[in-house]
Amino acid sequence: MIVVTGAAGFIGSCMVRQLNDAGHLNVIIADDFSRDDKNRNLLHQRYLAKVWRHELPDWLERMHASVEVVFHLGARTDTTEKDLAIFDELNLNYSKKIWDICTRHGIPLVYASSAATYGLGEHGYDDAHAIVSKLKPLNPYGQSKNDFDAWALQQAQTPPHWYGLKFFNVYGPNEYHKGRMASVIFHTARQIKAKGRMQLFKSHRPDYKDGEQRRDFVYVKDVVQVCYWLWQHRPASGLYNLGTGQARTFLDLATHTFRAMGLAPNIQFVDTPADIRDTYQYFTEANMSKLRAAGYAVAFYTLEEGIQDYVQQYLQTESIW
Repeated sequence: MIVVTGAAGFIGSCMVRQLNDAGHLNVIIADDFSRDDKNRNLLHQRYLAKVWRHELPDWLERMHASVEVVFHLGARTDTTEKDLAIFDELNLNYSKKIWDICTRHGIPLVYASSAATYGLGEHGYDDAHAIVSKLKPLNPYGQSKNDFDAWALQQAQTPPHWYGLKFFNVYGPNEYHKGRMASVIFHTARQIKAKGRMQLFKSHRPDYKDGEQRRDFVYVKDVVQVCYWLWQHRPASGLYNLGTGQARTFLDLATHTFRAMGLAPNIQFVDTPADIRDTYQYFTEANMSKLRAAGYAVAFYTLEEGIQDYVQQYLQTESIW
């Protein structure tokens, strides 16, 4: 059996789809299944059973002999949440429980870290283990992810194969429920449908023009394919960046969303909200050399290709993957 946590969420539900498409139907999905808007992501997915998030540790203890791998993709991902205790419970301590169970029972573990661990990028965007202790995340979410990465690296006993994936700016189908935390592509398409225009954040730094803030945007179909590849090929355990390796501007992103919808761009700029202005990343770009050196040779979707697929196959019809 294959366990996927966060399975009703954005990346988790896409992971279930990736597994199904690869012929795996023996999937156990774990999450808090109390939200109908998230459960919609599971309409087309095939799985053996649901396990509620709080019941999963006990379930794993009972069923560990039948578990082939755990994809731990569930997390609290709200970057505007300031209560560190929430992240300690859901992102740090819960993840430690999953790690310990996988270690004791010899179960491979693939888990979601985040590029939010890199903070302002003072130390670059290199997934070398040596810099983890130096990183200064900008919010409690990023801190919780970095705290777990640091803890994992300190453990003498580990799962037989483990991979902590530093997801950069992931976008794609099945993020309808994420609200403010959904990708800019999602919000662009919604604003275009509603108002015929898109509002991007102004730059509040003199070294960046409006709309020229740059991020490494990675399509969710690439993300789940990498997760699957790591389990199948089992290179050296550790932390791995997961982006495209190429930063693109928000202006590029919005422009290509308009084009995917067959429209001329109509873009306005508004002030970055005060509650995120001081912790806003103006540049991220994954160093992908470690994953490539491990043998992953598949080309990532370009921003143009990813936007076109996402907008035309999913957003325009409100479809899920």
